[in-house]
Amino acid sequence: MPDITSNHIKPEDAVTLHGVLLERVKRTPDSIAYRYFDTVQNAWLSITWAQVLDEVARWQAALLGEHLTAGDRVAIMLRNCPQWVMFEQAAMSLGLVVVPLYTVDRPDNVAYIIKDAQVKVLLFENDEQWQALRTVRNQLDCVQRLVSIESITGHDEPRLKCAKEWLPAQAKLGWERVRDRDALATIIYTSGTTGKPKGVMLSHHNIVYNAYASYLVFPTGQDDCALSFLPLSHTFERTAGYYLMLAGATVAYARSIPLLADDLKIIRPTILIAVPRIYERIYNAIHAKLEEAPPLRHKLFALTVNIGWDRFEYQQKRGAWNLKFLLWPVLKHLVADKIMDRLGGRLRLSISGGAALPPKVSRMFIALGLPLMQGYGLTETSPVVSANHIDDNYPASVGLPLPGIEVRIGEQSALLVRGPSNMLGYWHNPEATHAMIDADGWLNTGDTARIGETGHIYITGRLKEIIVMSNGEKVPPSDMEDAILRDNLFDQVMVHGEGHPALIVLAVVNPDRWKEFAKQAGVRPDMPESLHDSRIEQQVLQRIAGQIKEFPGYAKVRRVLLLTEPWTIESGMLTPTLKIKRRHVVMHFAREIDQLYQGH
Repeated sequence: MPDITSNHIKPEDAVTLHGVLLERVKRTPDSIAYRYFDTVQNAWLSITWAQVLDEVARWQAALLGEHLTAGDRVAIMLRNCPQWVMFEQAAMSLGLVVVPLYTVDRPDNVAYIIKDAQVKVLLFENDEQWQALRTVRNQLDCVQRLVSIESITGHDEPRLKCAKEWLPAQAKLGWERVRDRDALATIIYTSGTTGKPKGVMLSHHNIVYNAYASYLVFPTGQDDCALSFLPLSHTFERTAGYYLMLAGATVAYARSIPLLADDLKIIRPTILIAVPRIYERIYNAIHAKLEEAPPLRHKLFALTVNIGWDRFEYQQKRGAWNLKFLLWPVLKHLVADKIMDRLGGRLRLSISGGAALPPKVSRMFIALGLPLMQGYGLTETSPVVSANHIDDNYPASVGLPLPGIEVRIGEQSALLVRGPSNMLGYWHNPEATHAMIDADGWLNTGDTARIGETGHIYITGRLKEIIVMSNGEKVPPSDMEDAILRDNLFDQVMVHGEGHPALIVLAVVNPDRWKEFAKQAGVRPDMPESLHDSRIEQQVLQRIAGQIKEFPGYAKVRRVLLLTEPWTIESGMLTPTLKIKRRHVVMHFAREIDQLYQGH
C-alpha cells in the first residue's frame, strides 16, 4: 500500500487543478508521468513530470497569443494523450474554462456545444475530424482559433493552424493567472431529460476535493501505473484516471479498445479504471472459451470461483474459515493466475463505475483474486459519490460515501447528496439547476436507493426514465421515443438498452403505412418474414436516425424489432393511462431482444 502521508496533495496545498500539477512536479519532477505509443517511431515512449510542465509552458504561451481573458472557454476534442493534459493545464493556468468534447460525436452536436459555451479555441486531432467540422463551419463563428495536432493540407480556413506552427519552440511557464478554488474550471455537457445536452459547471475545488477524497479511499503512489482508455471527455476517467493519478502514479494511454488486451500485457498496470462493459467483455470471452473446453475444465473453473468467493467473504469477515481453502494455492496456480495474467498480472486495484456492474461479473473477478470495487457517481457530483473499500467491500452495493460527502434518502426514496463536490449548476440554465439542487444544497441524483446498516448505499431504481448503457452513457428514452414517433410509419415505439452496449428499438408499425412502405421496398407486407428482412431493417434504421439526429452521437439505435400487434392495456403492455410498461415489454420479447444483441 502506498505511503499516503508522503504522497498525497491536499486541496489547500493545490487550490486549483493547475496547482495540483505544480505540486506534483515540485515533489517528484523526474518520475514518469505518462506513457504513450508513438506511431511514427512505432514504440512506447515516456515523459516525466518536469517534461510535462515544460510542454505546458509552450501551450500556455500559444494561448496567451490568442489574447483570451479569464473565464473564456476553450474546447478539447482529442483521444487520450499527453497533449490533452498539456492543453488543459495551460488553459487552467490562465483561468480559462475547458469544455471536453467526444471525438466520435456528430458534427451538429459538437457545433451545438461549441456555440452554447461560446468556445474561443478548439483543439482537435486530424483531417478526418476536420472534414466533419467543415460541414458545420458556419455554426462555429464564436471560434477564433482552430488547432489541429496533425497537419491539415489543402484547407481554406484562415483560423486553422497546426499545433507545430502554433506552439513556440520553447517557452517559460508564467504565473498562474487565477488562483481561486471556487472559479469555474470546466463545463461538461451531459444528456439529461431533453434532447440537447446540459452543461455541468464544475469548479476547481469541486474536482480537487473529489480527487483528494477518492485518494483517501484508493491511495496511489509512484510505483503504480494506470492504463487509461475511457475517454477523458467523460468525467469518470477525467477525475479517477487523470486528476487522482496526479497523486504520483504513471498513466499509460492505451492505443485503442481493440488493442486493449495487448496493452494490458505490455503495460502491466497496477490500477484499472473501467465501466462495466469492459469487465463484461472479458467475462464473456472467458466463458466463450469455457464452452469449447472439456467438461473437466468447466468443473475446475466453477470450483475455483466458488472457493475463491468463499475466501473473499472470509477475508471480509463475513464468513467462516473452511478446510477447502487449502485447495486455493493449487487452484490459483492452475486457473486464477492464468486469467489475471491476461490483465497484466500486477493489478492491485480495479474500479468499476459509470453504470451498474452485473453481480455475476463482479463475483467471478473477485473470486479469481481481482480487487474489484464498485462505485457510484454522476457528472454533477464531480463525479464520485461513494465507493467500496478494499477491506470493506460489499459488491452488491456502490459503497460508502466519500469522506466529507453526505447522503440521505429523500422523498420517493431518492438518493440525495451534499458536499464539496456538488456542481455549481447548469450553464445558462438556472431552472434545471434549481430543480436538481434545493435551497439547503442537497442534490437529487434521480436514483432511488436504500442505505444499509453498515452505511453502504444500494441503488434500487431510477426516478426519471433514463437509460444507463453499459459504457456509462445516459440517454432519455421518452424523448427519443417522442422523436421517433414523428415518423408516421410507427404507432408505438420503445427504446431499450439499460445495461447494454448499444440501443435497440421495439416498434409497432402502422398497418396502412407498413403496407405502403413494404411494397416500395419490394417485400410482401402480409408475410411475417418481411418484418425481419435485413434490407427493411436498414431502411427503418435510417428513418429512425433521421428523427433522433438532435440527440448526442452515442444515442444511436443499432437494431430494430418491427411488430404488427399493438401493445394494449389488456395485454399488460400499457398502463391505464396508456404509458408503456417497459418491464413487461422487455419480459415479453426477451428472446427477440437477446437475438438483437447477439454480436454486440
